[in-house]
Amino acid sequence: MPGASNRPEQAVLRLVMAQCNLLVGAVAANTRQVIDAALHARDALRADLIVFPELTLTGYPPEDLLLRPGFQEQVDAALARIRQRVTGIHLLLGHPELTPDGRFNSASLIRDGEVLARCRKQQLPNYSVFDEKRYFVSGSGYSVAGVAGVRVGITLCEDIWTPQAARAATDAGAELLLNLNASPFHAGKGDEREAEVANRVVETGRPVVYVNLVGGQDELVFDGESFVLDADATTVVRAPAFEEGLYPVDFERRAGRVTPLAAGVCARPGELASIYRCLLLGVRDYVGKNGFRGAIIGLSGGVDSALTLALAVDALGAERVEAVMMPSRYSAAMSLEDARLEAASLGVNYREIPIEKPFGAFLDVLAEPFAGAPADTTEENIQARCRGVILMALSNKQGRILLTTGNKSEMSVGYATLYGDMAGGFAPIKDVPKLLVYRLSEYRNSLSPVIPQRVLQRPPSAELAADQKDEDSLPPYRVLDPILEGYIERDLSVEELVRAGHDAEVVRRIASLVDRIEYKGRQAPPGVRISRRAFRRDRRYPITSGFLHAGFSD
Repeated sequence: MPGASNRPEQAVLRLVMAQCNLLVGAVAANTRQVIDAALHARDALRADLIVFPELTLTGYPPEDLLLRPGFQEQVDAALARIRQRVTGIHLLLGHPELTPDGRFNSASLIRDGEVLARCRKQQLPNYSVFDEKRYFVSGSGYSVAGVAGVRVGITLCEDIWTPQAARAATDAGAELLLNLNASPFHAGKGDEREAEVANRVVETGRPVVYVNLVGGQDELVFDGESFVLDADATTVVRAPAFEEGLYPVDFERRAGRVTPLAAGVCARPGELASIYRCLLLGVRDYVGKNGFRGAIIGLSGGVDSALTLALAVDALGAERVEAVMMPSRYSAAMSLEDARLEAASLGVNYREIPIEKPFGAFLDVLAEPFAGAPADTTEENIQARCRGVILMALSNKQGRILLTTGNKSEMSVGYATLYGDMAGGFAPIKDVPKLLVYRLSEYRNSLSPVIPQRVLQRPPSAELAADQKDEDSLPPYRVLDPILEGYIERDLSVEELVRAGHDAEVVRRIASLVDRIEYKGRQAPPGVRISRRAFRRDRRYPITSGFLHAGFSD
């Protein structure tokens, strides 16, 4: 575990930020992790206090597990076990608390078997991916306690995004503010957090310790980046992104004030590196925490499956990944060549299973009902569904999860086949627009070239019909992606998008497609969230709706 044990003589308080990767619902396992970390912090790191993330014992978000009576009983037993097993150090950890007044999102400060203070979260987020008001009631007041002669004020996650809790704790004598978090990643989130916490420092004149969760939980990925701001709102400590660890921070008294000592500010990864590492962690934890032996990916020779394969190998290791190419009568020779090349460069097990026989069998079976009808997308979808059946069969037989390869641009407008290329258990790039897929692929190749350059240069195609290209059905992605970003992530209307310079006919068509495909999105597998507005957790629209995206119509 990271962190030096040499404690400066002038330090009045050594605090350890426990940046943990917890498993939702695994109360016993999370409790063992807490006990092990606390004893290590006490014995090896000589700490006075260890601070864990929000809802430490349950993981975040526990969702409707909180409604099961037996679940709270496990939490209460876990707290009792921690109080019994850990002595000689203060622990601050998060947990649900059930009282006659309701269920609270709480944090307890524990020392030598006693609960010295308890904080109940006041600001319950109920937007975006959060729905805490479904489960919790708001706390009130403040929580301040002494640790090694330092008065610490305790706050929980959203409480630090508004002035009230920090101000109340400061007014009650807090010299240092502690904040327990489960703050999920989206692009740019790290800067937002430190800027908002800096506002609390300016308002109170107190340093803040911000401890964040790390790890993947279904669609959400928590990126860590726990940090400390001094009383001048300067970041003096920042833990690494996307990594577990125990990170000590020393405090001394200067002119009567508690001051953190600088202990290393880890550089924040750039935009592409952050997103790529988020996707990696999301895949690794979804596969690992759900007990799959590995992953299977259907390779097409295109950029989406190429990036997905690279992510899977980086997350799981080549020995746990299998790539399957399923050529049809419409597959280009270069697609097979590029698929073989990437599989070889990544060292995965690779096989080719042509779909001509099952496709032909379906056409024979359907010959009578299809008689006299021209070929259309029906036949294209049958090919995709042949592939889906093959991949799911391999997934079932091997105990490996099938990773789908669809991107956000395609999913947004329904350019995907139910029970075909949408079949699978997890969708790593589901929230990644097509243009970003290309940028991430180039970023991955900058680390080591694994995606053939021709894949990045050729026009994208589903290869379900002769000479097919994505642009036969969709606007160019340089046109499509900005419209989707405005309509989906910023809720801009058709009129606003047109005023912004987009073609009116194209905008209306795209908005109509987005509105009509909600039923498909409900049947898609979960995927890693990297944006402010991902499908499923953030964007929840009715399937049956009379909403007119273009306004009133007579």
